[in-house]
Amino acid sequence: MSSAAENGDAASGKQNEEKTYKKTASSAIKGAIQLGIGYTVGNLTSKPDRDVLMQDFYVVESVFLPSEGSNLTPAHHYPDFRFKTYAPLAFRYFRELFGIKPDDYLYSICSEPLIELSNPGASGSLFFVTSDDEFIIKTVQHKEAEFLQKLLPGYYMNLNQNPRTLLPKFYGLYCMQSGGINIRIVVMNNVLPRSMRMHFTYDLKGSTYKRRASRKEREKSNPTFKDLDFLQDMHEGLYFDTETYNALMKTLQRDCRVLESFKIMDYSLLLGIHILDHSLKEKEEENPQNVPDAKRSGMQKVLYSTAMESIQGPGKPGDGIITENPDTMGGIPAKSHKGEKLLLFMGIIDILQSYRLMKKLEHSWKALVYDGDTVSVHRPSFYADRFLKFMNSRVFKKIQALKASPSKKRCNSIAALKATSQEIVSSISQEWKGEKRDLLTEGQSFSSLDEEALGSRHRPDLVPSTPSLFEAASLATTISSSSLYVNEHCPHDRTTLYSNSKGLPSSSTFTLEEGTIYLTSESNALEMQDDNASVLDVYLGKFGFIQK
Repeated sequence: MSSAAENGDAASGKQNEEKTYKKTASSAIKGAIQLGIGYTVGNLTSKPDRDVLMQDFYVVESVFLPSEGSNLTPAHHYPDFRFKTYAPLAFRYFRELFGIKPDDYLYSICSEPLIELSNPGASGSLFFVTSDDEFIIKTVQHKEAEFLQKLLPGYYMNLNQNPRTLLPKFYGLYCMQSGGINIRIVVMNNVLPRSMRMHFTYDLKGSTYKRRASRKEREKSNPTFKDLDFLQDMHEGLYFDTETYNALMKTLQRDCRVLESFKIMDYSLLLGIHILDHSLKEKEEENPQNVPDAKRSGMQKVLYSTAMESIQGPGKPGDGIITENPDTMGGIPAKSHKGEKLLLFMGIIDILQSYRLMKKLEHSWKALVYDGDTVSVHRPSFYADRFLKFMNSRVFKKIQALKASPSKKRCNSIAALKATSQEIVSSISQEWKGEKRDLLTEGQSFSSLDEEALGSRHRPDLVPSTPSLFEAASLATTISSSSLYVNEHCPHDRTTLYSNSKGLPSSSTFTLEEGTIYLTSESNALEMQDDNASVLDVYLGKFGFIQK
């Protein structure tokens, strides 16, 4: 089956031309579905709950619904038909697992007319969607229905282990018999909600042979494109944050291994892309025209039915990708290669194709004419590996966090050290300015002050109590943050801050060694005489300083 019918586009163009399936009008099929499901689900509520047994997967219940009605069934204006329900207890368990109550199931399917989707699948199947967007009802072939029935025990085991999956959620399998014709239908989860416009829809298999949408498909209002179209339109892929990407790939890998164990191949990933930037423009240009959709609740009620729930992603509104539109309908946030904010809706479809004799023969003759690795039909193990490789390398990509280079980290640390150094130098200068005023009032001589300053050099553990007059004069100069600049070319990656203040005849150096700042004071005779140039070299660290 093709995903083209699941793109959420309701039939609107040819309302007067009623479709037929196996010579049966679609209106009669829709009516029979609602009558049959209404009777079987209502009858099932009288049966007590119990554990599902192996034989429950192969039970088939049948009821006859004549047009004139009976003691058990209502009258209707459709031809007489018989309605069969496959594995009713097993499917009741599946519905309970996804939080679907019998009343809600009946209300969704039977309360309002089913909506027929406009694009039929390649097999000619009909698709219907419930008015609340919860369920898709699709006609299937006899082989597909038979395969699904055989698949139910393994499907039951897989859902018990992990209900969060991108695999189809089957809620019921039925058969309508009328006039010698059997019409089999399956009820599934709706992958693409109609209330959210899909700007692009893709059916991806991971193969390239004839994987381009036909001209007829492209002419549709909402076409479904294929692998080669995706590689052309989204050649850089779709980008996710790390957590979402890992959850998505983990889910795809697990689901593909399950399908491989069932010998299933030729499945597809149905991908719907909603561009938030486009939707905001459309809302500004157009007024809401779809009143039922506007009244519909923002999220589907069925558990694990949305794309975000299916990949075990919690959905963080503050992750930096989706911020403007809180009503995401359970879509997965992503970005395009152009930086556009997207919501993705996806699910694995067409899983009722097993690698039987006919598929083996199909692959054999295609491999003789074309490259066998590029055709869609292939053995399950190869198909799963190719599918995952395509999704991982061409479709879904992880946003790489920008790692700061050592030079950038160094610049950041320099900025922090600069701010700290300014505080230290400012406090020291204030203290020494006060000492300078005291020294000037006491009238000490140049020689005595110099002798004391020079004598302090033999005691590195002490800060001189009476700095030289030249030091006091120089340090009295205000050292502002604007007078400091960073020299990143100093040896050993040390940070050096120079003072542009002129008139400092001495040099003082702060040096970091093993987490401690050492202060070294030196007198320069030439600078003392010149009294026009000074330098304050500060090597900064983490903690305190000691005078050398």
